Amino acid sequence: MKNVFRLLIIILSPLALHAQNPAVVKQQATLMAQSMTKGDYKSIVNYTYPKAVQMAGGKEKMTAMISAAMQQMKTAGISFESITVGTPGKFYKAGKETHCLLPETIIMTSTKGRMAMHSNLLAVSGDGGKNWSFLDMNNSTADKVQQLIPNFNPALKIPPATTEPLQ
Repeated sequence: MKNVFRLLIIILSPLALHAQNPAVVKQQATLMAQSMTKGDYKSIVNYTYPKAVQMAGGKEKMTAMISAAMQQMKTAGISFESITVGTPGKFYKAGKETHCLLPETIIMTSTKGRMAMHSNLLAVSGDGGKNWSFLDMNNSTADKVQQLIPNFNPALKIPPATTEPLQ
């Protein structure tokens, strides 16, 4: 019986570790951030939490919404200089999903100067950590997130976003 138990641990350990592999979630979040700075809005939508895409009217509508918003920013003289994704925090089970927060810093430029916005991405995996989708938590609360993700684990605390002017 002990040998069967040990064998199960050996077989299942890689699965448990993969679900909580910070490198995988950070890599996918970084790819999404790079898509934003490159203007690849279709890739951004592909990395967005599927229910959010559905609520926006589907992939094509969400892509068009992002493109229009970015064009408005560009017209106003605002652009993304860089987006940096930090190390993921603690992983939380939420129903059949795994969630974690990744700190994110967005450096933007405008006619008024440069600004850093610090917020978080909520990373969600429904397949044991192989693939992740994301939601930007800028000005989001647990109540707002719970409307979109009913199994959201309330132990995962979302810190408020902050901004600071840069020289």
